[in-house]
Amino acid sequence: MDIINNPSRSEWAQLLARPVADNTQIISTVQSVLDDVRMRGDEAVREYELRFDKASLTNLQVSDREIAEAEVLISEELKAAIATAIGNITKFHEAQLHYPPIIETTKGVKCWQKVVAIDKVGLYIPGGTAPLFSTVLMLAVPAKIAGCKEIVLCTPPNAEGKVNPAILYAASKAGANKIYKIGGVQAIAAMAYGTESVPKVYKIFGPGNPYVTTAKQIVSVKDVAIDMPAGPSEVAIIADSTQKPEIIAADMLSQAEHGTTSQSIVFTTDAELATHIKDEALRQCEASPRKEFISKSLENSRIFVLDNMEDVIDMSNEYAPEHLIISCKDYAAVGAQITNAGSVFLGHFTPESAGDYASGTNHTLPTSGYAKAYSGVNMDSFVKKITFQEITSEGLGNISRTIEVMAENESLFAHKYAVTVRKVH
Repeated sequence: MDIINNPSRSEWAQLLARPVADNTQIISTVQSVLDDVRMRGDEAVREYELRFDKASLTNLQVSDREIAEAEVLISEELKAAIATAIGNITKFHEAQLHYPPIIETTKGVKCWQKVVAIDKVGLYIPGGTAPLFSTVLMLAVPAKIAGCKEIVLCTPPNAEGKVNPAILYAASKAGANKIYKIGGVQAIAAMAYGTESVPKVYKIFGPGNPYVTTAKQIVSVKDVAIDMPAGPSEVAIIADSTQKPEIIAADMLSQAEHGTTSQSIVFTTDAELATHIKDEALRQCEASPRKEFISKSLENSRIFVLDNMEDVIDMSNEYAPEHLIISCKDYAAVGAQITNAGSVFLGHFTPESAGDYASGTNHTLPTSGYAKAYSGVNMDSFVKKITFQEITSEGLGNISRTIEVMAENESLFAHKYAVTVRKVH
């Protein structure tokens, strides 16, 4: 992990680049799996589950008995934690529901929007090195609030054909209608195209490894919508000497432990603090049970020492992080100047971990700089908005000449006549 002092602005783009992998082979592999599942359905899915997850499955769908068994395996403490998280996530997302009023743009011309839930959504939940039952809550809870009729969840089983019990419990409490023991590309294919067991959905949500991410991008071209482009998890931290190096390092490692391609970036104006953060991060890495992931991730990570806070803010906005922790004295003033970030965590007592689990905000966020143009998952992600308009005879008279002139000047004469003909009848 390098400490970089006062880089010129012309160097920023290169220094802030995310780790890049050669996806040529991945694309070929993903496309072959997608095509196979599209053609052969459940049979192909079962074969890929045996090959990739080492699970021999007769039934792809999780049974009610398995869900009941999972509840017994979960501690009461975890059940209480999940209940608290669901409550906070529900409060935050319910507050986002908004039904625009009817607007009379001109006398006799009324326009409005109708908010309609997406009927069928698919949720992909990774189950590899970390069973992300928290992601179940972040996706299923708002889908249920929105009123999605069918909430399909896919997650990989272990070699015995069992799904992590915390994932099953969270799914049952959060509102998933159908749960399937399917992982990887074959899960994305099953939800995108539909199989004998898995219904085709209209939009797919959820994180995944490079194979899953590539599969989502391919199927989004013409088969199904997706939540957003996604890459490895990342955090940026704006820090000064009012925060302890131990805490800043802990925040770095909380993202670094996601995987070897994750990235943690620190922006500061304090060179001495930068040295202490690096030393503390390396110390915590050595003591971590997930050292194998963190050590590789820290190779992708950087600490930038800049001349002033203006440069710190500008460089952070250039990076456009998935998560941004502002851990400095004037955090509110700094936060007001942030324009590119997936989710922002303000002050010394606001760890990114809170957003991952229980504060209420959604942790499915744009990565790889997509925060410059994309929002994180929110209630709008699960609905569509249909515009309506109603025009009276008086209203048409008020805007008819405007329409006719504009249509005529675009040489769209049928458009003009559709207005004119109504004026004479």
